[in-house]
Amino acid sequence: MANGKNQPLYSTEKIADYLVKAVQQARNLADTRAESYALGNLGKLYEHNQQWNEAKDLTEKALNLAQSINAADIVYQWKWQLGRILVAQENKEEAILAYSQAVETIRTLRSDIVAVSSELKFDFRDSVEPIYRELVELLLQPSESGQTDTISQENLRQARKIIEALQLAELDNFFRNACLDAQPVEIDLVDKNAAIFYTIVLEYRLAVILAIPEKPLVYYTTNISKKEVDSTVKSLQDALTKPQKRIFFENYWEPAQKIYNWLINPIEKQLQANKIKTLVFVLEGSLRNVPLASLYDGEKYLAQKYNVAIAPSLELIDPQPLARKKLEILSMGITEGRQGFPPLPNVRKELEDIQNQTSSEILLNESFTEEEANTEVVNTTYQVIHIATHGEFSSNIEDTFILTWDEKINVEELRNMIRSGTQQTRPIELLVLSACRTAAGDNRATLGLAGIAVRAGARSTIASLWYVSDEATAVLMKNLYQELINQEITKAEALRRAQQQIIKDAQTGIVNPEFEHPYFWSTFILVGNWL
Repeated sequence: MANGKNQPLYSTEKIADYLVKAVQQARNLADTRAESYALGNLGKLYEHNQQWNEAKDLTEKALNLAQSINAADIVYQWKWQLGRILVAQENKEEAILAYSQAVETIRTLRSDIVAVSSELKFDFRDSVEPIYRELVELLLQPSESGQTDTISQENLRQARKIIEALQLAELDNFFRNACLDAQPVEIDLVDKNAAIFYTIVLEYRLAVILAIPEKPLVYYTTNISKKEVDSTVKSLQDALTKPQKRIFFENYWEPAQKIYNWLINPIEKQLQANKIKTLVFVLEGSLRNVPLASLYDGEKYLAQKYNVAIAPSLELIDPQPLARKKLEILSMGITEGRQGFPPLPNVRKELEDIQNQTSSEILLNESFTEEEANTEVVNTTYQVIHIATHGEFSSNIEDTFILTWDEKINVEELRNMIRSGTQQTRPIELLVLSACRTAAGDNRATLGLAGIAVRAGARSTIASLWYVSDEATAVLMKNLYQELINQEITKAEALRRAQQQIIKDAQTGIVNPEFEHPYFWSTFILVGNWL
């Protein structure tokens, strides 16, 4: 606090005096929890003043008291504080232990932390997320020689586990409900031709852990600040979505190639040597907003070389391929302007094209209500649900919705809609949201996309990062379903082929030549099971 002259209202000594008195009062009242809080905050004050030995002693006393009353909600805070102090004392091994125990305590507190977050506006980004990030940074800290190859496989495995845990914690926080049933999955058992990229954006470096089946984990970094990562992603988004910049491919190629060089180029030879066909990304930070299929190597887009998928967490992947002997599809959409949203005139053609290629039932315009959809799903088992309507993905669950004819339905209502009746015993194989988009200006909006995918109980979701013309969408969706009926390829490959086809057709004039630009086809991403 400060007075009118911008001077501290209370000196450090005064604050320490108050906290010492609080400790004594808590002891007189036999209030162990209050005593732990006072001691811990006194330790934090000493930490702030870089009096490390005193800070460590007070923090350990606070921690012991919290543990004695099983107050896990404050145990993790003092474990985190102890970890920071140990880092400052250059005791890396014990710091990793303290941080790991903090994360494990958070895991046992999933429901409680979500409740606090919801009721008290608990700031997940300030109070929980940094613990995971700081632990990963410790685990991936190079030796004094600075060589990244000195990081042990054990540390890489633990770092990967922590990145997975952070993804799950974020989704819990998004749902305001610890509802995720996650199970560890070995990549070797999912797909021997897939490589999993775990990225984490640290303050001054971009770290990537690569998992290739039956191979040791690979680790590589780019010495680049978080600020530059974020600004490069912003440049890429602007070059894609702003019409005045989209005119010239060059505006896009530069940031797209830069990100390609960060993520793919360092390990491309290993990908080729191991005959990798599919690249699966577990992303965080601003990289979540990158249309990965359109990363550029100087000659080709990533979609012209590999299948691409996004996994909110590999632990949430149900490793079952799409059964396609006969695709049963429920297609729903709106062509007319509703509730302030513009019309989507090409949606009718989009749904009719799907019906011509597959076994499809259509609910269009006034037929597309939550009640009608529930009735349809109850009576028939569908493998694919295709929704062509406006919607938005946000990092706030309250702002994530799908537009029906008469209302907006939220994530939970969508879940109930597509899991009603017979679907409860058999998950949806694929949910396609062809006209939704991520919220403008929300750097974590893809959390809402992942949230819809997970909460709806769909093994996979295809959706867009931004809204494009429904004419281009109709073309791409027609290509997609032509490929999905091919039993020999994965869903990820079906999407890649659909994207390749629209590029080829635009180049040859079969469709609008503008559609060659990544803006029109790279917006669609596959989240979840890619098989």
